[in-house]
Amino acid sequence: MIRVLAFAGARDAIGTAELDLALDGPTTARALLARLCAAHPRLAPYASSIRLAVNGTYAAWDDPVADGDEVAIIPPVAGG
Repeated sequence: MIRVLAFAGARDAIGTAELDLALDGPTTARALLARLCAAHPRLAPYASSIRLAVNGTYAAWDDPVADGDEVAIIPPVAGG
């Protein structure tokens, strides 16, 4: 089981700020994002600009995600 944290537009797209997700086995950050987009289609428009952080560190797309990890979905943010 992993904990997924969603911020800003990603939170709105998923409908919650946190969710627990069971993994079927080894996965990567890229595969996890694809799974989240499939389960939450409103997240898909953000996919090309989202960053994932695993356990507080920005993840490369091929980095592993394992049981017990905390994954943050970080969409682009603009400010002024």
